Amino acid sequence: MDLLPAETTSQIAKKHGFRSLKLVNVDLDQVLEDQPFGADYGRLDNGLFYYVRRNSKPRMRAALALAVKAGSVLEEEEERGVAHIVEHLAFSATTKYTNHDIVKFLESIGAEFGACQNAVTSADETVYELFVPVDKPELLSQAISVLAEFSTEVRVSKEDLEKERGAVMEEYRGNRNASGRMQDAHWILMMEGSKYADRLPIGLEKVIRTVSAETVKHFYRKWYHLQNMAVIAVGDFSDTKSVVELIKMHFGQKYPEPDPPLIPVLEVPPHKEPRFSCFVESEAAGSAVMISYKMPADELKKVKDYKSMLVESMFLYALNQRFFKLSRRKDPPYFSCSAAADVLVCPLKACIMTSACKEKGTLRALESMLFEVARVRLHGFSEREISIVRALLMAEIESAYLERDQMQSTNLRDEYLQHFLRNEPVVGIEYEAQLQKTILPQISALEVSKYSEKLRTSCSCVIKTIEPRASATVDDLKKVLLKISVLEGEGSISPWDDEKIPEEIVATKPNPGSILHQLDYPNIGASELILSNGMRVCYKCTDLLDDQVLFTGFSYGGLSEIPESDYFSCSMGSTIAGEIGVFGYRPSVLMDMLAGKRVEVGTKLGAYMRTFSGDCSPSDLETALQLVYQLFTTNVIPGEEDVKIVMQMAEEAVRAQERDPYTAFADRVKELNYGSSYFFRPIRIKDLRKVDPLKACEYFNSCFKDPSTFTFVIVGNLDPTIALPLILQYLGGIPKPPEPILHFNRDDLKGLPFTFPTSIIREVVRSPMVEAQCSVQLSFPVVLKNGTMVEEIHRIGFLSKLLETKIMQVLRFKHGQIYSAGVSVFLGGNIPSRTGDIRGDISINFSCDPEISWKLVDLALDEILRLQEEGPLDEDVSTVLELEQRAHENGLQENFYWLERILRSYQSRIYNGDMGNAFEIQDEGRSNVRQSLTKSTVMLTLQRILPYPCKKQYTAVILMPQTSRFQLLRSFFKSTRTSYARDAKIIASVACLTVLALTFWRYSRSNLRS
Repeated sequence: MDLLPAETTSQIAKKHGFRSLKLVNVDLDQVLEDQPFGADYGRLDNGLFYYVRRNSKPRMRAALALAVKAGSVLEEEEERGVAHIVEHLAFSATTKYTNHDIVKFLESIGAEFGACQNAVTSADETVYELFVPVDKPELLSQAISVLAEFSTEVRVSKEDLEKERGAVMEEYRGNRNASGRMQDAHWILMMEGSKYADRLPIGLEKVIRTVSAETVKHFYRKWYHLQNMAVIAVGDFSDTKSVVELIKMHFGQKYPEPDPPLIPVLEVPPHKEPRFSCFVESEAAGSAVMISYKMPADELKKVKDYKSMLVESMFLYALNQRFFKLSRRKDPPYFSCSAAADVLVCPLKACIMTSACKEKGTLRALESMLFEVARVRLHGFSEREISIVRALLMAEIESAYLERDQMQSTNLRDEYLQHFLRNEPVVGIEYEAQLQKTILPQISALEVSKYSEKLRTSCSCVIKTIEPRASATVDDLKKVLLKISVLEGEGSISPWDDEKIPEEIVATKPNPGSILHQLDYPNIGASELILSNGMRVCYKCTDLLDDQVLFTGFSYGGLSEIPESDYFSCSMGSTIAGEIGVFGYRPSVLMDMLAGKRVEVGTKLGAYMRTFSGDCSPSDLETALQLVYQLFTTNVIPGEEDVKIVMQMAEEAVRAQERDPYTAFADRVKELNYGSSYFFRPIRIKDLRKVDPLKACEYFNSCFKDPSTFTFVIVGNLDPTIALPLILQYLGGIPKPPEPILHFNRDDLKGLPFTFPTSIIREVVRSPMVEAQCSVQLSFPVVLKNGTMVEEIHRIGFLSKLLETKIMQVLRFKHGQIYSAGVSVFLGGNIPSRTGDIRGDISINFSCDPEISWKLVDLALDEILRLQEEGPLDEDVSTVLELEQRAHENGLQENFYWLERILRSYQSRIYNGDMGNAFEIQDEGRSNVRQSLTKSTVMLTLQRILPYPCKKQYTAVILMPQTSRFQLLRSFFKSTRTSYARDAKIIASVACLTVLALTFWRYSRSNLRS
């Protein structure tokens, strides 16, 4: 089935470039080039490695990194957590920078700083990352000087450490949720018998709270040596030589340690007998099964190693396709299942299969997973399965080859990091594409199937079940293994029976529509068409990515129009229809039909709009538009078995939410801020049991039926001579119904039943928790006036970033009590009318120690009030302006950004039929706000948009652990007027009775980003 248009344009010529790419003569014993492709690579006299590469995506930006081969596995017992603490302290103070000056510098040049953005500590290494503008010569030099400070000049004083303990402790606490506990337990089980098992990067709470500055400094001095480091710089440089000179200037004068300690090579011992664990986690999101097969992390040195890697990828793709199809069959053993392989630590990789199943369904899920691997060992994959997988991998490398000159600098930086840390060769996408194109057709189904021999339970296998309530036992797991072993030994497992796959997505091609009206918008390089069926189409051709086309279609009128009695049924429409198949085919069948094509299309039913969105390769545009045509012409009819599976999944999801301590908190925040109407009320099991599947599908069908109500925006590497005929055929060919369906005027839509708070609300939500967590949300009502709406929306965006910056400065950098803070603006509850004010809220979120949560709320209120009365510092305003400008510049180089801006123009209040004019007005609004933003205007805006003073109207809700009897007794004793000594004795005696019932977990994840 070949859907490619005639190959006559530059776009198809590029595509043809891959198809005509010459094959290579494959010598499996040929050694892959050790010199990293594309980089100016070398080593300074002091031992430091460097990688420098020119790359213009994005323009005037550079991705930098300092990689250090020192992680948590090097810690001694009393140092557990110190590697991560060093990473934190690096941003706090160095010889040259003090008092978080590095953070201030990064933000002042528009480089983001925050949780999970600037550094990562793992068991084997620590990596510091910067993404900085280089449009001014001095910025790159200063950024490299920061990395140089990290390498040898981190200041570890008692004062620095005390100020950072709270942030590290909060990161530790944040990882002690259900997900963190489950990951940590699995890590320890996987690494049993090695030092890695006891060296999770977050460390021990006791160490975080009490470790001395001398101990931290000792670790830093012992393991941070230039011989174990590399600097990577990838960016839009004029040349690489000048960057190398900067690295030499900042690092070259540093002297190497004459005899640094060797980095120990640690092993994770193999085991023939499988290990078992039945992990019970009361807050788990659901029941799951994990099967892990450990194996050595062999280095990629020769072509035959690369071929082995491709064989592994093909096996995992083929196995995952089977898992997906099994999950969509009648009475499936699990809701989802997937397999992946990755390096865990330097000496070890693992193939891990994970399934999510219904409660008390872990044994059946385990049996199905093992059964499928055994089936592959007995019967192998079919040639048809392998041809589908081969097409998928070929499509992936083809896309990478087409965009080889448009790779993001951060992606190239990461390749060089792996070269330094894992000795992974960097051979260049051109050679890799040639290798894959040559090798993939030579790999047989038999070779792929043989990989299953590595997945025997005698091959260092670890089997783990996760359940909210115990049902499976280790003996049960062993019985399942024995059962599969017997079936495989007897040959009693039948071959895989696959489904018949149709040849064409659209059986009968529609008659093309016509263009009734065309309008060009030269100011944004876009054109608008009105098609004969009434659909409005806007397209913008870009050269930002050669292998990307994005599109979204929207129509006004959504779930707010549905009566309360039908709301839950209709809100499930997208979920139920999606399981059945909204494009005319079951998802498992469509997956095979789309093999080798890069195309995705999805739908969403919102409060005020229905939307469909897609992402595809330019050569697969016809397929993507065929799916849109199918969406509008398919009537989804619910089958009993399909509905049963969907509702089981929905019920499991609701139960998982009810187990999550944060659910009660989030529900209460929503109720206090927006009211308790049916639209905001959490879904319960009883609500799901009232869902009418027929009504759900009927509503979904009606949502995507009338093309005349839709506006379709498409952006990317489009050739109009190819794209327009396809648009006319598959979008213009959508039949228009004789009577309008769900045709709404945006000004007449029914609003959501909001009720906003009008006073001060301070409330604690207590929830049962395995380990104490505390989350804070501080919200302020916001009213934006209609007359100045465009500029007000831009202002509130600037204000939210300012508030986030200032809250971080106060609560983290000054008081050291939080890890991160977020500020969010919610205006989405308003109808998209062109009249009336907009109401919503702006919220500040952070987690902290429960004991000081109210104190931090009051500190945040004090800071916001100070900003309202005194305004920010001039440097704060400059920082926010710089952050926004840099984000805008990056966005202009992305198709997503252009798609969003055009959609926003169509949906803006000022749109009156001229999208180009709306676009310009929004741009002018942004420019006006930027030019007017000063200390005084920010102060006045904070007074106008937020309640003034802010302390007169706000909602503060805090999630706290449910008070135990011990805590109640302690509170009672504290409130009495007896002496402190007597209170202490009573509390101590109660604690002695209570301590036996407490269980503590003292580990964290294998990777920590800060």
